[in-house]
Order: sequence, then structure tokens, then C-alpha cells
Amino acid sequence: MLELIKQPWAWYIAGPLLALVAIALLFFGKSFGVSATLRTTCAALGAGKKTSFFHYNWKADRWNILFVIGAIVGGMIASQFLMHPTVSVSPDTVQDLQKMGVQDVSGLAPADLFGWQALFSLKGMVVLVLGGFLIGFGARYAGGCTSGHAISGLSNLQLPSLIAVIGFFVGGLLMTHYLLPLILQL
Repeated sequence: MLELIKQPWAWYIAGPLLALVAIALLFFGKSFGVSATLRTTCAALGAGKKTSFFHYNWKADRWNILFVIGAIVGGMIASQFLMHPTVSVSPDTVQDLQKMGVQDVSGLAPADLFGWQALFSLKGMVVLVLGGFLIGFGARYAGGCTSGHAISGLSNLQLPSLIAVIGFFVGGLLMTHYLLPLILQL
């Protein structure tokens, strides 16, 4: 059983499992997503006293916090104990990153982009800090993040989620092919 869990799961197994989670959440009147957890956490910590955006009944959404904690703990367990040694970045991606000057592509997150040393460089600040801010801003502006729109929104047949997902893909393509090469030259 442990060997089965350690193997990469095919899309026809992981996809239906994800659909079951989305259906279960819909059954209980919840929506799958991660970005709403920031609002719930801020409200739980008392931000509603300063800003009306955080002044709401956050206790109804406290399951979001538990969900994110579970995702973090599950990710840590998987990376430390269950990670299959053959999971790696594709050779084509490694080659493309090396052409752009990223030399250390030994892990799933290249240390040249996501390591501690990168954080204290101009390139690292742009990728990690500005990128993180833009992701957070975009998720709030779009009314949800990629998981919320792509999984919950599309399963509810919401047109705004379809528009948001198309925007995420277009933005990802623009970032990959035009902006990232410019940022890596900093």
C-alpha cells in the first residue's frame, strides 16, 4: 500500500478524486479554494476591528484554515516520507531554464529562483516578493485563486470562473515566454 501511495498518480485517478472532493464540498455548501483562507485568518486574528472587509462571521469559514493546515502538513509528509525519487523537472524545462541562466535545476524548485540566496538579490525579490504580491492581488481582484476558480467555479459552471481560468492560462504563458526571460536577466 505504501508503494502505491509513493508512486505518481495518473490523471485518471487524481482527477476523479479531486472531483469527489469538489462534489463533497458542494454537498456541504462549501467552495474549494485557498485564497479565502487569508481573509478568514485575518478576520480570526481581529483584522475586522480595523477593516470592514474582514468584519464578518469568520467562524463559518474556519474549515478553510483547517484545510490549508492539512495541505501544508500533508505536503510536508509527502515531501519527507512519500516522495518518489524519479519525480523531477522535465529535461526540456531544465534545458530551457539553463538557456535563461538558471544553473541549479536539481530540485522541483530551482534554488537559483527560490533559494534563500535568491531572496536577497534583485532577481529573487522580483520573483518572490513582487510575484507573491501580484498573485495575492490578482486572486483578490478575480474573486478567487486558481484552485477556487478552476475547481469550484468551473464545477459550478460559473462564467466568471471560466474567464478567470482563461486569464490565468494566458497570464502564465505570457510570464513563461516573455516576462520570465526578462526577469532572469536582472
